[in-house]
Amino acid sequence: MPTTRIAPLPEEPDEASPVLPLSAEEAQRVRELNPRMSPWWVVAGQAAVGLVAALVGWLLTGRQNVGWSVLYGASAVLVPAAVFARGMTGRFSSLNAGTAAVGFLLWEMVKIALTLAMMLVAPRLVAGLSWPALLVGLVLAMKVYWVALAFAPRPRTKSS
Repeated sequence: MPTTRIAPLPEEPDEASPVLPLSAEEAQRVRELNPRMSPWWVVAGQAAVGLVAALVGWLLTGRQNVGWSVLYGASAVLVPAAVFARGMTGRFSSLNAGTAAVGFLLWEMVKIALTLAMMLVAPRLVAGLSWPALLVGLVLAMKVYWVALAFAPRPRTKSS
């Protein structure tokens, strides 16, 4: 079994750490260059994509149940994502790094459970459910995460 080498700790306390802390001005500059993206931006994108996909599905097939199936598939991603966003933007989830990590895991489990529950009750809620159409809506809404990154708010540049 190959062994890996780990760099030894510095023996002298005077030796400088390779990681330097940022000053307040440097930290502010980093925040300005990398603005936070609201999770609600993603949820709004999922809603828009779900509505458009449902209309396209309905118009292409001429069958109303296909449109409802696509819309329900997108909703099976949208509703849990909205619950997750609400949970993660609450005050409790931002107390410190530990509560943020636990909150993330907790709300992610809630999101998965809610998605599964919505999928289980889909045949009872959507008349004439089309599973392929539902899956198309589900996948399109999930892919919004990547599209939202591409259209994320850009940092403001200061003109000299």
